[in-house]
Amino acid sequence: MQFSFIYQLLTKELVMLLSAFRYVDLYLITSSAKFTIFYFYFALSPACKDLVAATRDRKLNTFIQVSVVHPAEHILTRYSSTEIVEGTKDPLFLTGVTFPPEYPIYEETKIKLTVYDVKDKSQDTVSALLHSLHRSYFLGCATFRVGDLVKSKEQQLTLTLRTSDGGKTVGTIEVNLVKMGELEEGETDHITADTQDQKCALVRECTATEGISGKDNLPSLNAVLRNPVCKLYRFPTSDNKWMRIREQMAETTLSFHVPKELINLHIKEDMRRNQELKDLGELAPHWDNMRKSVIAHCDQMLSMYQDTLAELGKHTGSSFKSSCSKGEKTLEFIPINLHLQRMHVHSPRLKDALYDVITVGAPAAHFQGFKNGGLRKLLSKFEAERRNTGYQCIYYSPENTAKAKEVLSNINHLQPLISSHADLLLSSASQRSPDSLKNSLKMLSEKTELFVHAFKDQLVRSALLALYTARPGCVLKKPAVPRNSAEEGADAQHQEHPSQIKRQDSIPHHSEYDEEEWDRVWANVAKSLNCLIAMVDRLLEKDISNVKEGENEPSAADCKVLHTGGDWYEQLYPLVITLKDCMGEVVTRAKQSMAFVLLQELACGLPQCLMLTLRRDIVFSQALAGLVCGFVIKLHTGLHDQGFLQQLHTVGLLVQYEGLLSTYSEEAGMLEDMAVGISDLQKVMFKVIEAKSEDFLPIITGRREHYIIEVQLPAKMFELLPQEIKEGKLLRMYPVLFNVGINEQQTLAERFGDTTLQENINQENLELLKEYYKLFTEKMPPDCLPHFQEQNDLKGLLESLHQNIQAKKRKNVEIMWLAATICRKLNGVRFTCCKSAKDRTSMSVTLEQCSILRDEHQLHKDFFIRALDCMRSRQTQGALNESDDPETGCLTDNKPTSRHFYPVALLLVSSHLLVVWLILSLALLLAKYQ
Repeated sequence: MQFSFIYQLLTKELVMLLSAFRYVDLYLITSSAKFTIFYFYFALSPACKDLVAATRDRKLNTFIQVSVVHPAEHILTRYSSTEIVEGTKDPLFLTGVTFPPEYPIYEETKIKLTVYDVKDKSQDTVSALLHSLHRSYFLGCATFRVGDLVKSKEQQLTLTLRTSDGGKTVGTIEVNLVKMGELEEGETDHITADTQDQKCALVRECTATEGISGKDNLPSLNAVLRNPVCKLYRFPTSDNKWMRIREQMAETTLSFHVPKELINLHIKEDMRRNQELKDLGELAPHWDNMRKSVIAHCDQMLSMYQDTLAELGKHTGSSFKSSCSKGEKTLEFIPINLHLQRMHVHSPRLKDALYDVITVGAPAAHFQGFKNGGLRKLLSKFEAERRNTGYQCIYYSPENTAKAKEVLSNINHLQPLISSHADLLLSSASQRSPDSLKNSLKMLSEKTELFVHAFKDQLVRSALLALYTARPGCVLKKPAVPRNSAEEGADAQHQEHPSQIKRQDSIPHHSEYDEEEWDRVWANVAKSLNCLIAMVDRLLEKDISNVKEGENEPSAADCKVLHTGGDWYEQLYPLVITLKDCMGEVVTRAKQSMAFVLLQELACGLPQCLMLTLRRDIVFSQALAGLVCGFVIKLHTGLHDQGFLQQLHTVGLLVQYEGLLSTYSEEAGMLEDMAVGISDLQKVMFKVIEAKSEDFLPIITGRREHYIIEVQLPAKMFELLPQEIKEGKLLRMYPVLFNVGINEQQTLAERFGDTTLQENINQENLELLKEYYKLFTEKMPPDCLPHFQEQNDLKGLLESLHQNIQAKKRKNVEIMWLAATICRKLNGVRFTCCKSAKDRTSMSVTLEQCSILRDEHQLHKDFFIRALDCMRSRQTQGALNESDDPETGCLTDNKPTSRHFYPVALLLVSSHLLVVWLILSLALLLAKYQ
C-alpha cells in the first residue's frame, strides 16, 4: 500500500539530519520583514542546456549559485542556490529563486548565475548526511539586468554561459520570470526610487487573493506573522503541464504575546484567590494554620509568575523560541519553534489551493523535566493521594473544586452587572421613561435569574456547613420543623413588602447553626426581584390610567395628588436597595464557602498541588499560542468560504494534532504533558470582533477553567462574516491528538517497553473525532464539504482510522495520514509536532506536501522523489559560504570545523555510522591543516 511506501520514505530520510536544519538555523538569520502573503514577490526559474563537462566521459551533477549586484553598491552578494540535478548536460531545475518583498530589486539590479559541477555526489546515506563537504567545480556564469528580463518578450531570457575569463562558451542558461496566480491590473508594479541620483524602477510581481485585495489582508496578518522564508518550485504534472508551488514559512508574534497575556490573567486570578482566602474570617487554630501555610505557598508561586512576566517583557529579538532554549526557565511558557508552513499551489487546470500546517514543538514542561512522568501520570497519582489525606482536610472531587471556581467566577461577573442594571433602572425611573424602565427591568431580571441559578447547587450548602464547623466553638442545630400555613402566609406578606425583609446576620461563630438559613438568604434575592417587578408593573399601569384620565382636565388638587403618587424613583429606590442588600449577603456567604473549598484543594496537596498547576499552566500556554495562531490563519484563509464560516459558528472548528513522539524515556513524559495540554484546549472559545484601532493582536479574557480569545479583524474583513459571528457568538474548538512514534526510541519502546499510552491517547481522540463528525453531519448540509470530498468517503476514512488504531501495528503511519486527510476534508486546522519541531516534523511536513501534490494536483509520479528532495534540500537555502571565491575553479566549504562534528548522540543509533563519522572527521582535520 501507499502507506507502507510513505513509512519507508519517512524513516529512511530521518537520518538526513542536516537537510532538516532548514527548520533550525535558517530561522535565526531571517530579517524582520512583514509577512505579505501573495503580495509583491519577484521570482525566477532557471534551466541550462548543452553544458560542457571538464572531461568527455563525465556525467554532470550541477547546481546554480545566484548572486546579486545592487546598482548603487556594485558589490557581488551571494543570495541562494538551486538543487543539484544529476547525470545530465541539460539540467532542468525545479527550485526557483524568490526575492521577498523587502529585498531591493530594481530594473538596474544585476543578477549573476554561476553554474557548478559537484564532484562525486553519492546517493548513499553517509554522503547525504555530509553533503555540505562536497567540492564543486566552476563551469561558467552569466549576468543579466532585471529590467531586461521584465521587459523581454514572454519575460524570458536565454543567456550564454562562459568561463571566468569570458572566452570559452560552456552552454546556455534560460531564465523565466515566474508568476503565481492571477495578477492585478498591470502585470508589474513599478515604484520609482532614487539611488545616488540615479532613477531606478523597483520591480515586483503583484498578486491578490480571491475577493479581497492583498493590501486589505496585510495589517491583521502582519500583526501575528513575522520573518517569512519563501521557496519556489515548478513540478511537472501527469499531463505534462507545469504546476508552480510557493512554499512559505513564518514566525509568529503570538509565541510571546499569548503566554504574556495568559500569565497576566493567572496573576490576577491568583491574587483574587489569595484575597478570598484572607477574607474567610476567623477559623479554628488547625484551619487557620492551614490557611497561613497555603497563602504563604501561593504568594511564593505568585511571585514566580510575576518574575516570569517581567523577564518576558524584557525579551527582544526573534519572535520564536528555538529548540536550544527549551530548557530555559524564563522561557518555559513559550512554545518551541512555532511556525506557519504554507504551500500555495498554482495548477494549470485546477483552482489555486492553499495548504497550511502549524509546526511546533510538543507542548511540555521541559525545564521541570520528566523524571516522574508527565501531567497525565502526575495528575492521576496526585488525585489518588488526595483521597487519602484523612483528618488533615476535607476532600472535594475535581468536579466540585471546578464548580467552586465557576461559582466564584459567576459572582465576580454577575454582581457588578446586576448593580449596574439596578442603577439604570433608577435612572429610568427618575426620567419617567416607560420604555427605558421596561428594558432596564428586563436586563436586571435576566442577570438576577442567572445569579440565583448559580447557587442552586448542593455544594454551596455543604461548604457553608463545613465552613461553620471550621469556626471556633461551632454548635450544630437540627433542621427546623416544616412551617405551617400561617408562616407561609407571613412569607407572602413579606413578599408584598420587601422592605420588611430582615437582613440575615453573618455566619454565626459562637451560636447554633441553622442549616436552612442559607435557603432563606438565597430565596430573599428572588423575592426582592419579584417585588421589584410587581412595583414596576403597578407604576406603569397607573401611568397608563393617568394618561387616559388626563384627557379630562383635572383640578389643581388632583394634579398635586398625581404628582405625589407618581414619583417612580422614590417608590423603587427602597426595593432596589433591598435587592442589593440581599444580593450582598448571598455574595458574602457564597464567596466564603467556595473559598473554603479551594482552601481544601490547596491544603490537601501542598506543595504538589501548586507545582502541578504551574506545570499545567506552562503546557497550556504553549498549546494555546499554537491554537490562536492556527485559528487566526484559518479565519483569514476562509473569509470567502461561506460553508466554512457556517460550519465555524454552527459546529465549531476541528483542530488536529499530529504527534511524532516516542513512548520511550523522556518523550513518554512529553507525550503525557502534550495530551493534557491539548485536551485543556476544549475550555477555550473564540470570538471575532471588529478592531477599533491598529492593534490587531488577540485579546484573552477568562480564568483557568474557561478562556475567551477575541480575534480582531479590520472593518472590511469583519463585514464578510455571517451575522451570527458578528453578533459575538462564541466559537467552539474540538482538539484531537493522534500520535505515532517513528524514531529509533519508538523501536525500543515497541520491543522492550510499553506503547499503551499511545494506544489509549489515539483511542480516546478517535471518539472525540467521531463526535465532531456526528455533529457535522447533523448540523451541516452535505454540499459544505470541500470540493474533493467525492474522492473519499469520510465514513470510510473514519472506519479505516478506527481499524488501524485497533490493529496496534508497529509504527503505523497510516494513522497519521488518515487523521490528516480527515482533518483537511472537515476544514480543520493541522498541527505537526515532535520534540522540537525540527527533524521529524520537517520530514513529515514535506512528505505530506508532496503527497498532496500527487493526490490532489496530479504531480507526475516519476517526479515524486525528486520533488521531495527539493523541498528537503538545504542546498537551496544558500548553504554555500559567502567567503568562497566563485571563480577560483574550485568551491570548498570553509565553514568552521566544529560545524562538521555533529551531535554524537544522534550518531550512536548505529555503531557503523559512528565509525564512519570518526573517520571522516579525522580526514577532514588532516586535510584542513595539511
